[in-house]
Amino acid sequence: MPGSLHHVELWVPDLGRACAEWGWLLVQLGYAPFQEWTVGRSWRLGATYLVVEQSPALAASEHDRLRPGLNHLAFHAGTRQNVDRLAAEGPAFGWALLFPDRHPHAGGPDHYAAYLANTDGFEVELVAGEA
Repeated sequence: MPGSLHHVELWVPDLGRACAEWGWLLVQLGYAPFQEWTVGRSWRLGATYLVVEQSPALAASEHDRLRPGLNHLAFHAGTRQNVDRLAAEGPAFGWALLFPDRHPHAGGPDHYAAYLANTDGFEVELVAGEA
């Protein structure tokens, strides 16, 4: 469909670590492994896929979500219980809860979500569906 997101490609400093961290999260959200090549992997959900690649053309070794560029990716995460489960299980897979003092309402009193950051500094927002 015109205007819909086709794919997102994230360049990462460590492919193995990125595959473990992103792979766990994406599978939990319903994505399935899609493509695999020497320096990259992808996971697909419907017509959209997400790529992690350790490109030899990387100009820096770290991502900083506070600099111009990508701040975070937001995913529909199902129920509030699923958001809470992902937030609780995330640390075992390289994802740390951001804003723990305001969780699960760091986005405001009417917004139920978990904000997680992985080892490489990428942030995701896992948003619960309407109550």
